[in-house]
Amino acid sequence: MKILEVFKDSDPYSVEVTRPYVIAEAGVNHEGSMDIAKRLVREAKEGGADAIKFQTYKAKTLAAKDSPAYWDTTKESTKSQFELFSKHDKFWKDEMVALKDYCDKVEIEFMSTPFDIESANFLNELMDVFKISSSDITNKPFIEYLCRFGKPIILSTGASQLFEIQEAVHWIENKGNPLALLHCVLNYPTPDENANLGMITGLKKAFPGRLIGYSDHTLPKDMKVLEIATILGSSIIEKHFTHDKTLQGNDHYHAMDKNDLLAYYENIERTMGLLGGFKVEALPEERLAIQNARRSLVAKKYIPSGNIITIEDLTFKRPASGISPKYIEVVVGKTALNDIDEDSVLRWNMLE
Repeated sequence: MKILEVFKDSDPYSVEVTRPYVIAEAGVNHEGSMDIAKRLVREAKEGGADAIKFQTYKAKTLAAKDSPAYWDTTKESTKSQFELFSKHDKFWKDEMVALKDYCDKVEIEFMSTPFDIESANFLNELMDVFKISSSDITNKPFIEYLCRFGKPIILSTGASQLFEIQEAVHWIENKGNPLALLHCVLNYPTPDENANLGMITGLKKAFPGRLIGYSDHTLPKDMKVLEIATILGSSIIEKHFTHDKTLQGNDHYHAMDKNDLLAYYENIERTMGLLGGFKVEALPEERLAIQNARRSLVAKKYIPSGNIITIEDLTFKRPASGISPKYIEVVVGKTALNDIDEDSVLRWNMLE
């Protein structure tokens, strides 16, 4: 599945649960190594992801030198954003072009989130959509610049009030760009009790007709969080991705690996089986229950031939091989064509 197909073919009003478009967010977990970056691409493909997404930035254009950390410093000890980003900002245009080519070879969609104008300009040549980080949801000039490319926008909504999301939606849709909103909690890692997956339905209610998805920062564990997000109707799911969850670093310890991703697909396949179809109808397997567990009109007492059937003559019992109780008003007032014994299941050929 390609991301443009999601924007083109998904029905945001549908109540059916379908397989979401899954983005493995590699971010900068390559740590400056092209070999590791390519390994991440391969393993994301092996895990079943539809896309792998990187991040493209320069520390000097992203954060001031005194910008403090907002992550768990017991897992990532770097306390300055500028210092941390400086460690991972070596990949630029040439590296992104190489990764795009490698993704095409592996047959997985390439994406990267730009964090400045220069990276947006060269990434535009490599991607069909732009992903905007939660951290830029109030960055009107940058959002409007990205909209100039005329491509669909995927916007994460972490740490945002409803009015802030509404403002960003207005800026984007005012430019005519198709839009998907991802529920997100901007907390690394997000405790399960703070996942607030109900916000997915909240976004659906607040923004009807838009594609809604989920960007996850919880610990992967049994992947139940992504399973529930899928059941709630997420069209797009994004989660940080690594080749080794034991590595130190801000985006390794709460990331999924390919085995987690495979477990998610296994879980969701079983869940989809439990959900079954969304058309309200009796199943073929219920035919015997329909025949034997439903009821028919039954003679409550002996009814002589020629008698007019009264309500006092009738009761209703299993099985459903006779006249349905829903026709009781039709039966009352009819004449018995022959003697009807007590406890007989009434059939139409018994009545005039």
